[in-house]
Amino acid sequence: MVMSAWDRPWCANLGRGQIGDDVEVVGWVRRRRDLGGLVFVDLRDRSGLLQVVFEEDMVHEGEKLSGEDVVRVRGTVRERAEGQANPNLASGEVEVLVKKLEVLNTSETPPFVIEDRANASEELRLTHRYLDLRRPEMTANLVLRHKVVAEVRRYFDEMDFVEVETPILTRSTPEGARDFLVPSRIHKESFYALPQSPQLFKQLLQVAGLGRYMQITRCFRDEDLRADRQPEFTQVDVEASFVSEEDIYRLIEGLFHRVFPLVGIEPPALFPRLAYAEAMERFGSDRPDTRFGLELIDLATLCDGCGFRVLEEAAAEGRVKGLVVPGGAALSRKQLDALSDFVKPYGAAGVLWFKRTADGVASPAKKALGEDGILRFLDAAGAREEDLLVAVGGAPGVVFAALGALRLHIAHERDLIPEGRHDFLWVTDFPLLEWNEDDGRFYAMHHPFTAPRVDDVALVESDPGSARARAYDVVMDGMELGGGSIRIHDPDLQRRMFATLGIDEAEARERFGFLLEAFRYGVPPHGGIALGLDRMVMLMAGRDSIRDVIAFPKTTSASCLMTRAPSAVDAGQLSDLGLRSERTD
Repeated sequence: MVMSAWDRPWCANLGRGQIGDDVEVVGWVRRRRDLGGLVFVDLRDRSGLLQVVFEEDMVHEGEKLSGEDVVRVRGTVRERAEGQANPNLASGEVEVLVKKLEVLNTSETPPFVIEDRANASEELRLTHRYLDLRRPEMTANLVLRHKVVAEVRRYFDEMDFVEVETPILTRSTPEGARDFLVPSRIHKESFYALPQSPQLFKQLLQVAGLGRYMQITRCFRDEDLRADRQPEFTQVDVEASFVSEEDIYRLIEGLFHRVFPLVGIEPPALFPRLAYAEAMERFGSDRPDTRFGLELIDLATLCDGCGFRVLEEAAAEGRVKGLVVPGGAALSRKQLDALSDFVKPYGAAGVLWFKRTADGVASPAKKALGEDGILRFLDAAGAREEDLLVAVGGAPGVVFAALGALRLHIAHERDLIPEGRHDFLWVTDFPLLEWNEDDGRFYAMHHPFTAPRVDDVALVESDPGSARARAYDVVMDGMELGGGSIRIHDPDLQRRMFATLGIDEAEARERFGFLLEAFRYGVPPHGGIALGLDRMVMLMAGRDSIRDVIAFPKTTSASCLMTRAPSAVDAGQLSDLGLRSERTD
């Protein structure tokens, strides 16, 4: 029996329809069971498991096998014995009676057991990532990622978009995160930068008349890492000419209707929209999780003249907001103190709490406010008996950050997020600029090519902090999946934006000269969005870290435990690049 690799069935694809067929299967030995005159082996490949059976004169062959040996098996598909079917396996109704075995390679004992249950530390699994990826749940994540990418490309092809590759080696145009720099051997003392995004190139493709561009692209940012962030990541990058915000909303909603059903998630026909200012006031976040309540309540009007100096000063100088925790009055003093400790890293001094029970009301501020004063806060917040009201005061940014994080913390701690529910929404009308106290200047909240709202153009010079952007983020379950904007296409407005940002004409030419030059030759109105592919797949796979859906990720220290990158290079390589090491060891 000679079988092409492309005709050979996957282990999990065999079923009742193949009973009686002679087949050839290949894979890794997951487990061997010796039953005296019978040897059962679970064979694993990318698709899953298949039971193969060694009987009679083949038993001694099966007895030689060890876990993770690579084998080729030829045999006959037969129905499992009555009562022996395994409903948890796709191939669980059948087995293969082995007629010929070929051991293609033997394996040493792996450093951890290769099964769905992660029985080893993440450090060990990342060091031997090629073994970790054999685990069925990890294999499934990569297969899901492939299916998502394939569906994304099909969708944009149907929408007449053209995929164009943009340069990986480009020039540094610092804006936001730090660049990764690559020294040039030919041009000594000069450096390429790895792109933080293809932003300028995709805009240039609109000047070039391409009209509808997309790319599954790699991006690089030298920034501190966390569970949903990597130094190199993948974007679904999109840009189109002659579009409005509504066009982008419809485009991405259509994409999500194609992609998320791959895992049984059905997005709504139209995503709700929430202006940035409202999102911050209600949820303390510009990527709000709307699957549960705990919305923020403005308490400032109750603070003026209330008699409690801390609240009076906070309301006069900043904001006072709170949230009601249903049934939270049962929290102990130790648990309440822990809530104060939780908000301190966000700049807050702590939380002030109020509660009422059948025994009356309580608060650390009871002496200053009195029972009636506490009741006013509880009633205004809509707190019922056995509820808890927690409040934070201070600068708006501190209050929003502290309560936004506390809201999520409480929801997870008290299991308030409905299982199986997924919320999608658009956050719109972001501020165009944000003020940096340390530098004493404005920075672009998105990037300097984001257009202001038409009715806010005059504010670019007169009141920059109040100008709103034609920018938007798409959010799922409290996680930003992507963001974009309508771009500035008017050269005069772009010069005005640069001036407000403190970028003079000479600096603008130095940093963005090739784009500004292109804008002299007829640039169409255009806009776009970039979606985080890693985050999308992470949520679809039900994982907590994007490392679980990336084949070979970095650790939180931006290192690869498997390849030991980054690593030192020899003096000859440095000399070729016109560099020298300052290491003294």
